[in-house]
Amino acid sequence: MGNSDTPIPAFANLDAERQKRTGYPEVVYCAGKTDSQSLEIIRSLREQSIPVLATRVNPALASRSLADFPDAVFDETARVLTLGVFCEPRNRQGLISVVCAGTSDIPVAMEAVRTAEFFGSATELICDVGVAGIHRLFSRLGDIRKARVVIAVAGMEAALPSVLAGLVSAPVIAVPTGTGYGASFGGLAALLGMLNACAPGISVVNIDNGFGAGYQANMINKLGVP
Repeated sequence: MGNSDTPIPAFANLDAERQKRTGYPEVVYCAGKTDSQSLEIIRSLREQSIPVLATRVNPALASRSLADFPDAVFDETARVLTLGVFCEPRNRQGLISVVCAGTSDIPVAMEAVRTAEFFGSATELICDVGVAGIHRLFSRLGDIRKARVVIAVAGMEAALPSVLAGLVSAPVIAVPTGTGYGASFGGLAALLGMLNACAPGISVVNIDNGFGAGYQANMINKLGVP
C-alpha cells in the first residue's frame, strides 16, 4: 500500500503504512481543519488506494466530497463520511450493541455505529432506553445480551453504563455525551460518573467520542471471531 509518486499535502504527514502496522488505516478527523485541508487529505489517501473514514464532517465538506467522489457515503447524523471499502457489508462479523440513553445521544451513538461497521463489525443500535424509564431497557435486554461488546452512550448523570454492566456478560464501553443542563458541564459530569462506576467491566472514552468507542469495540469484537 502506498505510492511514493503521490503528492503529500504540505500541511499533513499522512501515515500510509498504518494499516500494515496496526491492521487499520489512518482516519481523518475533520474538526479544526479547513474543508480544503480535509478534502486534500481525503484525496491523497484515495490516490494511494487507502479506504477513508472521515469523522466530524460538516455538510459543506460533505457536499464538496460527494461532488469529487460520487461513490462517497455521508451520514449526516453521525457526521461520518466513508470512501472506499475496508470491509464489505456482507462480511461484517460478530455483534456490537450500541445503546443510547436518549434521543439526544443518537449522533454520538451513530458515530460509533458507522466506525465499527466501517472496520467490519455488525452492529445494532438501540435508542432511548435510559434509566428514567428503565423498563424500556429491560425490554431490550435479550437483544443486548447477544452482543460481544456493548457501547453505552449517555449524558445527564450517565447511569446507563453501570446498569448495563450489572446485567450483561460482555464488556461495556461507556461514552459520555454533552447532553444535559448547566451542571452537566458539557459532559464532564457524565464522564466523572462513568469513571466512578461501581460495576466492573466498564471502560470509558472521552466526551462525545463515538469514534473511539466504535474503534475499540470493533477490536474487542474481532477477538471473539473465529
